[in-house]
Amino acid sequence: MKDRFGRTINYLRISVTDRCNLRCIYCMPEEGVLPLGHEEILRYEEIVRIVDVARELGINHIRLTGGEPLVRKDLIDLVKWIRTAGIPDISMTTNGTLLAPLVKPLKDAGLGRVNISLDTLDPEKFRRITRRGSIHDVLSGIRAAVDSGLNPVKLNMVVIAGLNSTEIQDMARLSLEMPVHVRFIEVMPIGPDPTVARDGRVTLEEIVAEVKKVGELEPVPHPDGAGPAESFKIKGGEGTVGFIAALSRPFCTECNRLRLTADGKIRPCLASDLEIDVKGILRSGQTDEEIRRLVKDAFARALELKPQAHHLASYEAQARRMCQIGG
Repeated sequence: MKDRFGRTINYLRISVTDRCNLRCIYCMPEEGVLPLGHEEILRYEEIVRIVDVARELGINHIRLTGGEPLVRKDLIDLVKWIRTAGIPDISMTTNGTLLAPLVKPLKDAGLGRVNISLDTLDPEKFRRITRRGSIHDVLSGIRAAVDSGLNPVKLNMVVIAGLNSTEIQDMARLSLEMPVHVRFIEVMPIGPDPTVARDGRVTLEEIVAEVKKVGELEPVPHPDGAGPAESFKIKGGEGTVGFIAALSRPFCTECNRLRLTADGKIRPCLASDLEIDVKGILRSGQTDEEIRRLVKDAFARALELKPQAHHLASYEAQARRMCQIGG
């Protein structure tokens, strides 16, 4: 698929739930959000029907997200069905707390790689950022993912001034010790409290300067599945470091993705409230042939609505929280 700006769209991020077992300060309010009812959430068989149409249109990479995708029951079955539908590249973004015991069955079902959120290595700071949970569970999940052969295993650190910005060097050193891909992400103003992004922003230049104190950076070829990250290897390291700067260095010209929310809306851009309903199509009672045609039309409409660039720098609020979008 190509959008009206000539970008090839081959990547669909699917949120399987709006629920999460953590309450990260840049993502959710402490009290959480009013969860969707079970009937409002796409059933697995509905997701697979959408995936089947998306594959026919050129989607070859699916990423499962949430909320926290692993809080949804029987996710392993969904991975297996997506793989059977002909998608060669299946990945997942997770907070890692529930990952360790599920890594092997997920990999056996067809999961190829994983992104794990890790904003700090300090247990007390972890509790401050996530408001609950244990960093030890996340570290166990990381070790299990590496040991299982998932590749790459990416660690995502959202850098926030005054909170975890002093740990940039420590996080970068993980790539010296393990074959992981540590990615430093500028905080974006799409969480529950816009002051977190406004007052906590650390620029790309500041982040890179800190990482360079760990060792010499050597550019590496764009790794498979690297997405928007600019990737480097610290000399002598097993893994890589990467930088994602949606604000100071937007990558919209290379954007290749659409999003499917847990309640069945195709979202052309993370930073736009424009959405196209597909759940209603699936539950309309029409013939399979007509439903496939209408789902294709919905994807075509999403391509038409996909903006040339986001407006995060001037973004103040949106209708949904990050966990409700499938970030």
